[in-house]
Amino acid sequence: MKIINKTVSLKKLWDECESGLIDMIKIVVDIKQEIIAADAEMHADLEEILLENGSQQQDLWGANIYPENNGEEMLEYTSFINIRPGQNNRSMEIENPEIRTKVRSIVQKLIVK
Repeated sequence: MKIINKTVSLKKLWDECESGLIDMIKIVVDIKQEIIAADAEMHADLEEILLENGSQQQDLWGANIYPENNGEEMLEYTSFINIRPGQNNRSMEIENPEIRTKVRSIVQKLIVK
């Protein structure tokens, strides 16, 4: 697991992955601090490392990167940690388009293809 707070290449991130997942990298994005935790078998583990480093629960959103895909197909906004009725997100998918845009923007800024 690692926290990404400066630009890294997707290839380097993928090459250094230790989670053992075959086709994806799980990530959790802090939309306030604009940082990413990456490379774990479970989003909850990434969420925990960010919380331990000062992130706030309401700012954390889970997603998956598929390095072999391009464009919209590369990022999937699905994670159990996204189920938050108190924030009007009742499914595993990030439902709020503004939060999706923010997550995508942070990913594109910090993980370059």
